[in-house]
Amino acid sequence: MIPTENSLTIIALCSQIAQPEVAPLTTRQWSKLAQKIHASGLEPADLRHQDAASLLELSDGDECETERITTLLQRADSLTIELERLLSLGIDVLTRADPHYPARYKQRLKDAAPAVLFFAGDRDLLGQPGIAIVGSRNLDDLGRQAAEFVGNACGLSGLVLYSGGARGVDILSMSAALQARGNAVGILADSLEKAIRNPDYRIYLAQRELCLATPYSPSAPFSVGAAMGRNRLIYALADYAIVIASDFAKGGTWAGATEALKAQWLPVFALQHEQMPLGNQKLIGRGAIPFPYPFEGHYSELETWLRSHSSVVDDDSEQLSLF
Repeated sequence: MIPTENSLTIIALCSQIAQPEVAPLTTRQWSKLAQKIHASGLEPADLRHQDAASLLELSDGDECETERITTLLQRADSLTIELERLLSLGIDVLTRADPHYPARYKQRLKDAAPAVLFFAGDRDLLGQPGIAIVGSRNLDDLGRQAAEFVGNACGLSGLVLYSGGARGVDILSMSAALQARGNAVGILADSLEKAIRNPDYRIYLAQRELCLATPYSPSAPFSVGAAMGRNRLIYALADYAIVIASDFAKGGTWAGATEALKAQWLPVFALQHEQMPLGNQKLIGRGAIPFPYPFEGHYSELETWLRSHSSVVDDDSEQLSLF
């Protein structure tokens, strides 16, 4: 997909690709600037044609910030080569100015919605009805069985399986969903370029049964901060979330689950069994809904069970501006 002028401007301002000379705008910084652009009756692409005085006004008189924005805007045309290279690998891009950008990110995350998303596979899977599944990398047998059960249930019932694409719960559940001829979305914290070379993924990407996406540069290395930051992006796309195993008061699983509970984006369930981790117990104490396992019903009954044990926690009707 050839980026629009608006999208190209946002990529130039907010993305790490093509090694910008200065630090790109953070999501918070872009949201603040986007509000000023919108209030001025402009669109992002108009920034490339503003004089220094106009940019200074949009930057609240901050000369350093104006110079930074000017430097980032100057690379817009040179980004085309890098975007063409990524596209040749099968990696495309969405920004908050695109009509195909996941609506739930704008509705639920609002100004914290990532300005840029790189993806491979079927973008239309982003935001389709589905279940987010999260948990520790190290699992006991019951946790592995539960992860595979949820993946199978999604695959057989037409729900998208949302995960982080990491070792453990994520890969187990994603593989189960895809092997059941279903669909999956992986929100990655590190190199999308590396992930799409995985032969286990390539066939499902080609068949448009899988979408891998990241708010970070497609070549970004793993970092704890990035992994923590992408957790909310998993929850914000789904209809339900199931925590398979969580540590207590530490780690990405705990942080993501407690944030989702506080924000009330969706019903959050926590696997409940005799040997469940302390984190699961504490999450239930904070409002997570117990998900008893082994599950007594059939795979096909999972969605109905989740719905019947949920309360409506979110109104997805509110929209933000296009960018």
